[in-house]
Amino acid sequence: MKNEVNKEYTRYLETVYEFKEPCLYQIVVHNDDFTPMEFVVNVLEQFFYLDRRMAANIMLEAHVNGKATIGWYSKDFAESKTSQVNDYARVHEHPLSCTMEDGVPGG
Repeated sequence: MKNEVNKEYTRYLETVYEFKEPCLYQIVVHNDDFTPMEFVVNVLEQFFYLDRRMAANIMLEAHVNGKATIGWYSKDFAESKTSQVNDYARVHEHPLSCTMEDGVPGG
């Protein structure tokens, strides 16, 4: 009896679980004609912890190309950050737009 019970429980220990990397989502900042460049740089520094040079490069890319990728993040982080940035911009009366685009499996 004891061996039968042990066999039943150890059967589950032999099961191998495979985990996939979570999808990563692209956070994109969009250019507009009204938000000051300095405000965009400050937002990138404050919410994405970028250094000033990297934040300025992303801001300039958005200014020239219409949009720029800030980075690739997990779904929860991307949703949270885009919401925080958009809310912060509205509070400061700027039309800055930050969006989250489709995920890529496992980066």
